This record gives sequence, C-alpha cells and structure tokens, in this order.
Amino acid sequence: MDSDRRTLAQRERSALVETMRAAGPEAPTLCDGWTTRDLAAHLVVREARPDVAAGIVLPVLASRMEDLRLRETETPWDELLEKIAAGAPWYSPLRYADRVANAAEYLVHHEDVRRADGQWTAREFGIEDLDRIWALGTTVAKTFLRRVTARVDLRTPPGMSLSKPGAVSTGAALAPLVSVTAAPVELLLWAFGRGAVDVDISGSQQGIAALEAVPRGI
Repeated sequence: MDSDRRTLAQRERSALVETMRAAGPEAPTLCDGWTTRDLAAHLVVREARPDVAAGIVLPVLASRMEDLRLRETETPWDELLEKIAAGAPWYSPLRYADRVANAAEYLVHHEDVRRADGQWTAREFGIEDLDRIWALGTTVAKTFLRRVTARVDLRTPPGMSLSKPGAVSTGAALAPLVSVTAAPVELLLWAFGRGAVDVDISGSQQGIAALEAVPRGI
C-alpha cells in the first residue's frame, strides 16, 4: 500500500512544480513549441479560468484561452510555480474535482518535462497508483481506439501484475488484431499522443497501419 496518503493528483502536482523549478523557465517540454514557462502558464489558466478552459477541446474558445495563456507567461517564474502549487482557486470546479480531473493532467505534464531531453528513466509507483494510472490510460485510449478499424488489445508487460484485471480489448472480434503492450504510465502517455514512451505494438500489419492512421490524444 502506498505510504504517501496524498492523492496521485496532489503528489504529481508537487513533483511537477519541483521538476520545473529545477529545470528553469526556458527548458523544453514534449508539448510542441512550449517551454516549461509556456506549460506552467497553461496549467494556471486551465485552473483559474474555467470559463475559457474548455478551449482545450472547443475551438470557439481556443483563441481566448491562448490569449490568456500568453499573458500569463509574463508572470514571474517563481510566482507561476506558486500558483500551480496552490491549486485551483476556490471558485474553480477543478479545486473540488482535483482527484478525478487532475491525476492524468499532472502526471502527463510532469513526464512532458522529465522526458523532453531524451535522458529519462521510468519512475516506480505503488500498486494502487498503477491500478489508477492503468484505468486512466485505458479510458483515454478507448476514446480514439473506437475509430480504429482493428481489434486492439491493451496489455501490461509480462511479469507486471495489477490488483485489478489489466487486459482491455476494443474493436470487432473478427477485425485484424493488434496488441499494445505497455506499463501503466507508458500507456497513459501513449494514449495522450506522446512519442517518448516505451510501448510495444505487434500483430497484423493491416491492423497496425489502421492504428497508426488514427491520431492519439484527446
């Protein structure tokens, strides 16, 4: 059982702040074209401005969100980090849905900073965290796998066991078969469209081609 009883979202928030602090405001990230300062500004706007945060997925609000993000990049670096560490303001729904809404957000963005220079090693997580991360990863993956004309099996590597059943299958039973084998963190990052991941994809070449043709991420 995990010894740190803070939620995964709380721990990843704190860890991201410390990783960003060590990296500095101009370090690269896996988010195309964004430095750590850009990413920090995005996180602040996402939590502090719920009225425009839907711009992440709604094009009609995207330009307004980007304007606010660019304005936030002018905030002093230490102040930006303090805002992230403090969490969403009292009026933001994300303050009350932190455990649900922010676990994947902060874990993925933490790895965006950790892996940007290519010199990364996988972190270790307790079994409760791994169960949670696997559930997040499979949920996100299934949002785009529905568009893949293949049957896709999501599996953990041999020797890695979760306390809950791990394998997940999507797609028609008679479609070309593809297996995606990855540890929970790697699957989550892959599902969000990241390339700096340790994922093994095998099976029908037709199915693999169909999988690779569909954009990942949400």
